[in-house]
Amino acid sequence: MNVLVMGATGGSGMAAVEELLNQGHRVTAFSRHADQLDLASPHLTTINGDVMNMADVDRAIQGHDAVIVTLGISENALRVRLFGSAYTPGNVRSMGTRNLIASMHNRGVRRLVVQTSFGVGETRTELRVVERLLFKMILAPQIQDTEIQEQHVRQSGLDWVLAQPVHLTDDKTRQEEPFVSLEGRTRSMKISRSQVARFLTRATQGNQYVGRCVALSG
Repeated sequence: MNVLVMGATGGSGMAAVEELLNQGHRVTAFSRHADQLDLASPHLTTINGDVMNMADVDRAIQGHDAVIVTLGISENALRVRLFGSAYTPGNVRSMGTRNLIASMHNRGVRRLVVQTSFGVGETRTELRVVERLLFKMILAPQIQDTEIQEQHVRQSGLDWVLAQPVHLTDDKTRQEEPFVSLEGRTRSMKISRSQVARFLTRATQGNQYVGRCVALSG
């Protein structure tokens, strides 16, 4: 498959790119600094572009079978809450995804896999007290934008999958498959980005999770 990864230089994006390449897919990595990815593969193409720029998005999407979205703000969450993001628009998730959906319709690309966050939308009631406080005190603007992002995805008319991982880690030693739940259940409150990447890759194929919101835990 030819898969486009939006937000490819963030932790989750890089994990998705690596997993796709490991499984033999052709990958286009899209971000503002995609050419800085330290990955060497004849199956990897990098595109420097801004997801907030419709022309950049439209240029990138042509010829792909599926799109994985891992957009977000990589700066310190408390600093972003107090002072705003220095580098990334606060609505990058919602506006970037909206631009992408429009371009997918224009180019005839159907499969859309979007990583959001456990505790958004239908899993909101599953949060523990500590996560509720974190969302309210620190992450409220980002969570609000993620809620809007999910609305865009659900209303897109595409073959979409929403992936909601719990707290992300960079533990690459976790080789087991992630715990996947369509009912918002979790096995733990941590999951490695590499485990999430395995699910995102799987979700680009087949119809098992199309039109569903999936909770992911380690």
